[in-house]
Amino acid sequence: MGSHAVADIHSESFPEYQSRIEDTYIEGYDPVSLGAPHSSLNRNFTWVAMGLLLSALFGVGLAVWGWGAMVYGFGSQTHGLAERLLILGVAEAVITTVLAFIFIGLGRKDYKEYRKRTGRVN
Repeated sequence: MGSHAVADIHSESFPEYQSRIEDTYIEGYDPVSLGAPHSSLNRNFTWVAMGLLLSALFGVGLAVWGWGAMVYGFGSQTHGLAERLLILGVAEAVITTVLAFIFIGLGRKDYKEYRKRTGRVN
């Protein structure tokens, strides 16, 4: 008797098929954004990114306040404090905006993979 490979009877008798939801879509159907499992709106990264974009407005406001205090001055505020406000505001706005765009990219990862796999636009 020679040596032969033993077949995996379980996997041959009960094959597991990978089905995806887009396999059931009718041609021309555009899935609703919130209801689709590949939607970016279902990802926490996307919502955190939107929050970071909104929080970047705080930095912009701080920078505008610091710039205004440097140009026009007010009361007994020193020039050094106005300069610090400007620098901190710009730094906060840049850091949160960069983080927001990174998180948006991570949040849209599944959607981009879905578009690449299916060739659909929605």
